[in-house]
Amino acid sequence: MSLPSTLLEQAVQAFSQLPGIGKKTALRLVLHLLKQDPKQVEFLVESVKKMRTEIKFCRRCHNISDGDVCSICSNSSRKQECICVVESIRDVIAIESTSQYNGTYHVLGGVISPLDGVGPDQLQIDSLIDRVQKEYTEEIIFALNPTIQGDTTIYYLQKKLTASGEKSLRFTTIARGIAFGGELEYADEMTLARSIQNRLPIEKYISK
Repeated sequence: MSLPSTLLEQAVQAFSQLPGIGKKTALRLVLHLLKQDPKQVEFLVESVKKMRTEIKFCRRCHNISDGDVCSICSNSSRKQECICVVESIRDVIAIESTSQYNGTYHVLGGVISPLDGVGPDQLQIDSLIDRVQKEYTEEIIFALNPTIQGDTTIYYLQKKLTASGEKSLRFTTIARGIAFGGELEYADEMTLARSIQNRLPIEKYISK
């Protein structure tokens, strides 16, 4: 792509590094910004910069937060004894959009995947076990993507939590309204809401 300006080319290159943004889309975005008031562009730049430098991660559940503890964990009206274990922050956003869950979360930051070089030590598993041991917890809901890696992670977590002495815990998982191999992020809100409402005991889930 031949561009008449080095500055324009650098801006296009920067935008094209974003996921799902090709060179043509990046050029369209840059040309759009050129038409905007400089103050609007400055606001955009400052918002992104502030987000990147000031955003925090909840020390309890690892969700994104403006402070040390996120708004979900600090909300006394939520069921603090119920923890929904998810792979990523995007899954928290997806489940919250259904308005069908009123407990707390724990963001693992991924799933166990030896082929991708991701082991248990690279995930927020120890903090989950520590949290369950220190806090009163009744139920662990596994809301991981229904894949081989997701199932492996569920099995590992259940074994670790049981071995830690937390035998009174109730383990459940979202119903198979989410197709095997699918991702929560792309599930429609109705399907995801029903999966949360009709969650299954983990023993029945694994036996299938």
